[in-house]
Amino acid sequence: MKTIKFLIEKEFKQMFRNPMIPKMIVMYPVMVLLVFPWAVSFEIKNIKIDVVDHSKNVYSKRLTDKIASSRYFILNDTPPNYQTAMLNMEHDETDMILEIPTSFDMDLVKNKASGVGMAVNSVNGTQGLLGSNYIMQIVNDFSSELLGELMHTMPPQSRASIMRMPKVDIVPQFKFNPALDYKFFMIPGFMVLLLTLICGILPALNIVLEKENGTINQINVTPVNRIVFILAKLIPFWIVGLVVMIISVSASYLLYGLWPTGSVLAVLFSAVVFIISISGLGIIISNYSSNMQQASFLVMFFILILILLGGMFTPISSMPEWARLIAYVNPFTYLTTTFRMLYLNGSTLADVSGNLLKLGVIAVVLNGWAVVSYKKRG
Repeated sequence: MKTIKFLIEKEFKQMFRNPMIPKMIVMYPVMVLLVFPWAVSFEIKNIKIDVVDHSKNVYSKRLTDKIASSRYFILNDTPPNYQTAMLNMEHDETDMILEIPTSFDMDLVKNKASGVGMAVNSVNGTQGLLGSNYIMQIVNDFSSELLGELMHTMPPQSRASIMRMPKVDIVPQFKFNPALDYKFFMIPGFMVLLLTLICGILPALNIVLEKENGTINQINVTPVNRIVFILAKLIPFWIVGLVVMIISVSASYLLYGLWPTGSVLAVLFSAVVFIISISGLGIIISNYSSNMQQASFLVMFFILILILLGGMFTPISSMPEWARLIAYVNPFTYLTTTFRMLYLNGSTLADVSGNLLKLGVIAVVLNGWAVVSYKKRG
């Protein structure tokens, strides 16, 4: 026990020898949670749209104004014809085209119905899909407004017949994230990203740096066994990871008012299980790296897999079969799901126990691999 105590003390001294590290432990979570949730979002805004208005009457101008006043769209141009608008799209000056027919106002007054044409630049599929949905919602709202206004101009008999027509109103109820705030969905994922970088990547780079400096040889010639050496390397980062997690939880509450709907202790406990798991991966990377260049390439390789195939941005169910197989052995997957359940769904520790059990199995495998793959070289 004395040996591991002295080794841990040595690791902490070495870690904090650089005065930037204590500052980064505090500032890094705050900066990530302050900047990333605003910058990384699948909510599409500022979509450039051209409106080709062949009608140029009261209702068509009202629809144009309604689109222009939406927070999702920027009215780029009102070209005289569809061909001009298509040229704008080909030159990447506009993302969408709405074409209002000549008979738009007349059809609305006489037939109480009309149609509009829509063309979408789908090079960016997400923007194309969401942009078309936004337009449909605006047009539907516009139709409802006009129906209410036109009802007053109709004869009583017609008005009564319309009132008797079957009508279905859909009233959505948004569970767990009523405001549909995308930041609330992403912040738990950013917390997992922070733990991955600090507790998975830093241990790897730390050990490889010791290899390059030659200081690790002083440990290799001692009778310290592999398990004690690995534990001495990891325990300081486990403690730092827990501190970073506490800072992240506090910063999320202070900056966004986001607090776990479930138990905050369950969040911290889940983080500890993940930290033990991901730190084992860091040791494995260092064991197979002889210098910082090799370690950096391996880190970039694994960090892309962990993030992109971890369900942070894309649902696991939407991935192809081969990607889902990778996601099922990715510790990032289970903590991201767990944090979102604890933060947004109000889940308890019992509800996320399945994810934690899988994380525990991954932790045993990775840390066992880390111990076995470490070879002392005297």
